[in-house]
Amino acid sequence: MLRIGQDLVDAMVAHARADHPDEACGVIAGPEGSDRPQRFIPMVNAERSPTFYRFDSGEQLKVWREMGRLDEDPVVVYHSHTATEAYPSRTDISYAGEPQAHYVLISTRDADTTEIRSYRIVDGAVTEEPIDIHPADPRS
Repeated sequence: MLRIGQDLVDAMVAHARADHPDEACGVIAGPEGSDRPQRFIPMVNAERSPTFYRFDSGEQLKVWREMGRLDEDPVVVYHSHTATEAYPSRTDISYAGEPQAHYVLISTRDADTTEIRSYRIVDGAVTEEPIDIHPADPRS
């Protein structure tokens, strides 16, 4: 189960809506070895595409080094789908390289509603998991 603050969900959705019609992408870092998403890190979709995303390699290197320096892990890896449901594509599955991460997909295909779903992707196997959205912690 992904347990995540409403503020982080709102940030992912806002990023996905802002980048629409292109796919948005990013990560949410948390303390190393934990399962607590805390630090929202929107990233650039190097493809600038409505059907595909790819982290910019230079930006990804910088972000992963910063997480290492801060003793953080990528707890959530997120991206949006602009015309399809929030389910990982074959490409998404093949690129899933963080087995401990929650892969969150946000569908922006409908202007009036937003579909958000979370998955574990390990060795090509996709398992949907529930999302527990809690109020933002005022101390964070």
